[in-house]
Order: sequence, then C-alpha cells, then structure tokens
Amino acid sequence: MNIYQKFKNKIFTKEYIFSILLIISTFALDRITKKSIINHQLNNNSLYINDYLNFELVWNTGIGFGLLSQDANIFYHSLSLLIFLVLIFLVYIMIKGNYLEKILFSLILGGALGNFYDRLIYFAVPDFIDFHINEFHWFTFNIADIFISIGIILIIVKDLILSKK
Repeated sequence: MNIYQKFKNKIFTKEYIFSILLIISTFALDRITKKSIINHQLNNNSLYINDYLNFELVWNTGIGFGLLSQDANIFYHSLSLLIFLVLIFLVYIMIKGNYLEKILFSLILGGALGNFYDRLIYFAVPDFIDFHINEFHWFTFNIADIFISIGIILIIVKDLILSKK
C-alpha cells in the first residue's frame, strides 16, 4: 500500500468526516449569527432579549474578551499570525487525538476559524452577546466563543476525570 492509499484510508474514516462536518457546522452557525447581527444593527440599535441578555454589536480587535486590543498595525498582524500557527497546531492535535478529542478540538477549531476569518476580513471580531445582571456586564462574546469555551471546558473536565484513573 502506497503513502497515498494510507493517507486516503486514514482521512476518510467516520471520525474524520464527522470532525470536518462539526468544524464546518460550527463555523457556519457562527457566520450566520454574525452576519445576521451585523445586518440588523446597520439600521437598528441593540436587540433587547430580556433583563439579562441583549444583542449589541461590538467590534473586538483583540483576542479573547477584548484583551490586547489593537488597530490593524504590525502588532495586530503578528498576533493574527500567532493565532494562525495555533490553529495549525490544533489541527495537528485533533488528528493525533482519540475520537472524543477529535470532537472537542473540532468545536474549538470551528469557533476559532470563525473568529480568525473575521480578523482577516474585518480586522476585528464582531461580538454581540451582552449578558448582564443589573449594571454588571460580562464580556461581550459571540457564538464562536461559546464553542471554543465549551470545547476547552470539556477537555479540562475529560483530563481531570482521566487523571484520577
């Protein structure tokens, strides 16, 4: 069996196909929600949901939770390159991981690719979910951030459970 056949047999397994579909679905859901909120807020104000949740568009030029916010300068582009390298590393970890790890890293990758896409296209990430209690507002976030956070939390929980065995 040649290298191409080995590669083909490894890539077209159920777990890889499911992982790719999960990445695409996560990315697509993120894109749909971001485009919807951007289109809505071009002509409207924030969208009131209830006393604890609003949708209000905020452009984040930094990394998670607005940290290291910068205009599109050399630091911003260097940070974007670093994020790209992290994405490549996450793909490598996903490929090497077991089935559960592939699923969890697929969630992270789908969200991270959504935010990375925005960094390339808009030079900022559209965040819009404003969770608050009275005057205390949590960091504004988006659907991609939710998938990234769920993936990371589940990886930590999985590692804590497995480390006890």
